[in-house]
Amino acid sequence: MFENIQIKPMDQTEALEIANNWKYPAPYNFYDMTADQEDYDEILNKEQRKNTYFSVKNNNELVGFFCVFPKDYSSKNHIEMGIGMKPKLTGAGFGKSFVQLVVDYLNKHYFCPTIWLSVADFNQRAMKVYEQVGFRYIQKVQQEANGGEYTFVIMNNEVKASHFN
Repeated sequence: MFENIQIKPMDQTEALEIANNWKYPAPYNFYDMTADQEDYDEILNKEQRKNTYFSVKNNNELVGFFCVFPKDYSSKNHIEMGIGMKPKLTGAGFGKSFVQLVVDYLNKHYFCPTIWLSVADFNQRAMKVYEQVGFRYIQKVQQEANGGEYTFVIMNNEVKASHFN
């Protein structure tokens, strides 16, 4: 599926496409950018998006995005990632290769010992993919999102020491 990948900082046209046009079927519509005003505003604000949101294109077609934010746990450098794939590609068996592509990019460019993420508790499909790529369950937490409070699963992927040598 992914043959000619380009990863670059997200531009405004891509942000608008994702924010306004990427609509997922229920229950995954939880991840529509229009479902959470804070997420919607963040992806459209080029200053907030700068250096944190990246577009993933395959043969010049926007197929996904990810965002990365620094985290600091126990005096070690860590990052938290968010990730999204084009709705028409979800559930079609591309998830593992897409997540692995993003993890490989982060390992190469960020040199952090641990990548963290949180995923809505109902999204068993995504959790299965994350586990296949090496993420492991840490804990469940309640978080505010989409105008309410929801259960999220916190997961992490510890990078092998060889990435830092």
